[in-house]
Amino acid sequence: MQLTQQPITKIVIAGGGTAGWLAAATLSYALKKQSVDITLIESDEIGTIGVGEATIPPLIAILESIGIDLADFIKHTQATFKLGIQFADWYSKGQAYFHPFGTLGRNIDGHDFYQCWLKTRAQGDTTPLMAHSPEAMLAEHNKFFIPHEAHNTPLASTRFALHLDAGLMARYLRNFAQNNGVKRIEGIISDVQQDSSGNICELRVNQQSVTGEFFIDCSGFKGLLIEQTLQAGFDDWSEYLPCNRAVTVQTAHSKTISPYTIAKAQNAGWSWHIPLQHRMGNGYVFCDKYCDDQQAIATLLASVTGELLTEPKVIAFKTGVRKQAWLKNCLSLGLAQGFIEPLESTAIHLVSKSLALFIKMFPDNSDTNQVIIDEFNRRIHQDYLEIRDFLVLHYATTARNDTTFWQDCASMAIPQSLKQRLAIFNIAGTLTTTAEQLFQPTSWYAVLDGMHVMPSRYNPVLDSLDSDKLQQSLQQGSKAIANAVSTQPSHAEFIARFCNANDIYQKSA
Repeated sequence: MQLTQQPITKIVIAGGGTAGWLAAATLSYALKKQSVDITLIESDEIGTIGVGEATIPPLIAILESIGIDLADFIKHTQATFKLGIQFADWYSKGQAYFHPFGTLGRNIDGHDFYQCWLKTRAQGDTTPLMAHSPEAMLAEHNKFFIPHEAHNTPLASTRFALHLDAGLMARYLRNFAQNNGVKRIEGIISDVQQDSSGNICELRVNQQSVTGEFFIDCSGFKGLLIEQTLQAGFDDWSEYLPCNRAVTVQTAHSKTISPYTIAKAQNAGWSWHIPLQHRMGNGYVFCDKYCDDQQAIATLLASVTGELLTEPKVIAFKTGVRKQAWLKNCLSLGLAQGFIEPLESTAIHLVSKSLALFIKMFPDNSDTNQVIIDEFNRRIHQDYLEIRDFLVLHYATTARNDTTFWQDCASMAIPQSLKQRLAIFNIAGTLTTTAEQLFQPTSWYAVLDGMHVMPSRYNPVLDSLDSDKLQQSLQQGSKAIANAVSTQPSHAEFIARFCNANDIYQKSA
């Protein structure tokens, strides 16, 4: 059988920012040995949203997979490290819990660790669940770990992500992509042309024609190509995630550079506080049904410390996803594809995962792409649904009733998929996830435990284990983590030693 190849030779990316330049960097690296022309169009006049400053661990692998030196990237983006998220006041005022990356404990004789913990808890052991998380223990003591020295220690499987300056990240990826041959055109897209089949064929920029065979829409919420031109449609999830606005501000540094994001529940939503090497990123995500812009700004400013470096900026958004993330010869990424509020820092991850899947299912110039387009859309939509349900969990399990917003969250209808998952957990304390899902059982256990959602029993099979030995094993595990954490450097010390951004700026001065 003779294979027929009709390769795509010209890709046009509409829009820059993190999504656009991550697409350019990823594709230019993946296609570097092929004759593919990649052009990115962006306008300095339009600018970008640029508030996605917290990430999750998969980004590390993505950056390294395209040949980016992680230490160099960290320095140029003023990045710090992130071991998870501290949630304050979500269950009730004055209570906090931690959602760590990584895993909890280890399976014992083939039994899920969480079930083992439930059994010891039923027998009177009061050791917190997070005592079995290296990330949670490091975060509690404002420490980080030296990866190359963690082998054969309880910290060996510790996972981390980054806090970074989104604008500096886009600039870094832009330089990387342009060094790989990506062409940049400065200007505003004034017109989009389609051919007789409905495919996009030409963009008009600065009175010039930019043609392409495949187009990537990174134009932000407006979805210039995917929605305004191709009318892909939009699934609105506001009924489950009511927050629809955010106000952001940058401030001077606080004294402590914590290795985690702080997400603090407020009267009509929640605020975030993200430490970078050179400043703090702050924001308040809220619902305008319960709070107007001026109230939101006042709430945010009351929650920050340090000198204001920027004026408060208000951003409107709608939670949901395109019905078709890929339609005809156009792939949407970032805000053009969809938006789920930044509670679990999933925005950049969805861009990188979409790109990874797109490369795996890369199209050609034939008319046989619909099968892979349909499968791509199914899988991306499923990713959004999974993340949506996990975020709804944070709101729907609250015990707060001090404001109308939280009263409504506690009583709102939840998706059937989440309802089914919680029903199984409430009975048996077990979770069903697949390897492809972003949030694995550790994440669910952390939030459920933090929101005081406990199952009615543990798995009776565990009664075959010796109770005293089981309890001893868990106590030894948590003690080993605590001992390992005690020898690690502080987060600030680690940054100063290995990836201080001042090294870059002093050399360029």
